[in-house]
Amino acid sequence: MEQTDPKVADNPEARRFEITVDGVLAGFADYGLDGQTISFTHTEIDSSFEGRGLGSVLVRAALDAARDAGLSVLPYCPFVRRYIARHPEYLDLVPADRRARFSLDEAAG
Repeated sequence: MEQTDPKVADNPEARRFEITVDGVLAGFADYGLDGQTISFTHTEIDSSFEGRGLGSVLVRAALDAARDAGLSVLPYCPFVRRYIARHPEYLDLVPADRRARFSLDEAAG
């Protein structure tokens, strides 16, 4: 059976983005919304799906959705924070006055 591409979708009732592979939930990124700010609090990939880069696919899609919605991002989740540090094209989503709190102030340079 050929594996399909992973799918990422927002599940607002559960307050998380979910990634599925062949219709099976492979992981999620929890968030909280406060006005125009989304706070990512926890990201998890099921152990049976680890090592496939799905965490990065999930976080990239969640950050793209935040950008599309005009939201500011607070990366409390260490995985999301590391992703932003490694992909500075997402740094602008984190308010400049909050970057030091997430050790992202040096990523701006």
